[in-house]
Amino acid sequence: MSQMRIITIERHILQQQLRHPNATGVFTNMLYDIAMAAKIISRETNRAGLVDILGAADQSNIHGERQQKLDVFADEIIFKMNDHTGRLCAMASEEHDEILAIPPHYDTGKYVLLYDPLDGSSNIDVNVSVGTIFSIHRKVTTGAQGTIEDVIQPGYKLVAAGYIVYGSSTMMVYSTGQGVHGFTLDNSVGEFLLSHEDIRIPDTPKYYSVNHGYEKYWYPGVGEYVKWLQGMDGAAGSKAIGHRYTGSLVADFHRNLLRGGVFLYPADKRDETSYRGKLRLMYEAQALAFIARQAGGYSSDGVGDILDIEPHDLHQRTPLFIGNRDLVQKAEQYIREQDQEWLEKYLPFRERKYQPNKTS
Repeated sequence: MSQMRIITIERHILQQQLRHPNATGVFTNMLYDIAMAAKIISRETNRAGLVDILGAADQSNIHGERQQKLDVFADEIIFKMNDHTGRLCAMASEEHDEILAIPPHYDTGKYVLLYDPLDGSSNIDVNVSVGTIFSIHRKVTTGAQGTIEDVIQPGYKLVAAGYIVYGSSTMMVYSTGQGVHGFTLDNSVGEFLLSHEDIRIPDTPKYYSVNHGYEKYWYPGVGEYVKWLQGMDGAAGSKAIGHRYTGSLVADFHRNLLRGGVFLYPADKRDETSYRGKLRLMYEAQALAFIARQAGGYSSDGVGDILDIEPHDLHQRTPLFIGNRDLVQKAEQYIREQDQEWLEKYLPFRERKYQPNKTS
């Protein structure tokens, strides 16, 4: 008889809990609730071309971006799957300008959930992979309901993070601080099955991912760094690495996590605020940085570790360099040596402190 092991995500989470006596069933069930939400979102993304759900909704999010219909759907599903369980004290979504309170008729718990419901949603209409990103913090304030202080914590305090990529297959990748594990959704049985155990970023990188369309706006150090990646100055032992970029953060990060490489979305000179970067620290960068660290990689804003940044705003932006540690550290070196103009503008922004009732 075959010795093949079939491990569902629920079984895997429970096994992880048994290895760590301090873990709780509350935390375990919370991860499974996220997996259930992912199944529903996956179903809708896979049938999006057959129903009136593709295209833009009649509203914009806090960032002024036109919300896609599936974006709105995913946001609602994640909230509704988690608002009544008694495990969370608050949630925060990239699509909302304030934290999301737990409805008063439900119990509250000891965790907060942050999420980007459908990253890369501008690619939905052209059938490119999109994804969900999530992260979990422990509650740090007193009182039943969560507050902004529970949400805007530095990434090194995360207790779990993960993402779901909706592509040719649906895959959920998560970490609770004990390695990174990937599960592929088997639609025939409706379960996420363990397909990638203990993921480690390969030592030999294969790809770099960046939008070359903005190259003319880059600061000098970033431009020289990308040339180095292309093998013009001895990258990876004088061997150039290939370029792959889809414009969907989850898809690009996922590929580089499995194949090795670096993703970068640097600050640039497009407008008066783009020196801050574009990606969201709380909803995108922190979660992926947590996963990268657990997989043996590293993430930076060009100055230092993403996980060490003390947030000052719920929708704070950041540059992002993430992947193989040596590649990311090389980016920091180029920036440190050549991008003083950017550093002078960015460092005061990076070092701001959170002030209640103040915007950044």
